[in-house]
Amino acid sequence: MLRRRARSAAASAMISVEVSNRSGVEVEKEAAAELARSVLAGEGVDDGELGLHFVGPEEMRTLKRDHLGVDEVTDVLSFPIDARDDLAPGLPRQLGDAVLCPQVVGAEWRPPLVHGLLHLLGHDHGPEMESKEAQWSA
Repeated sequence: MLRRRARSAAASAMISVEVSNRSGVEVEKEAAAELARSVLAGEGVDDGELGLHFVGPEEMRTLKRDHLGVDEVTDVLSFPIDARDDLAPGLPRQLGDAVLCPQVVGAEWRPPLVHGLLHLLGHDHGPEMESKEAQWSA
């Protein structure tokens, strides 16, 4: 979903969020991008590229079936690329993609987004992740 682009090492550090909405419903794109930047910066990631995608229930069902082997709709899926891996000099960090289904999450989209972002950074389910979710979803 995201493409790697070469960038000079002198480029200023920042988190770039590419937002797409294919869900068919209105979403708070800028608020979601800002929350993503805050969570990532708070987790020590100050440079990288993130794809944030809002999709409808059928596309979410297809993604979950194709990638996890479970034929059901869900709230959020994460597709990590670089996470916190060491990168060659000059390569931008590709964090990956977080995919949310607004029809599933409704107005409570913030906790699922945080959950998906933490997965992109390599966190697994458990007490540490729950603690971080509570911190960022408050």
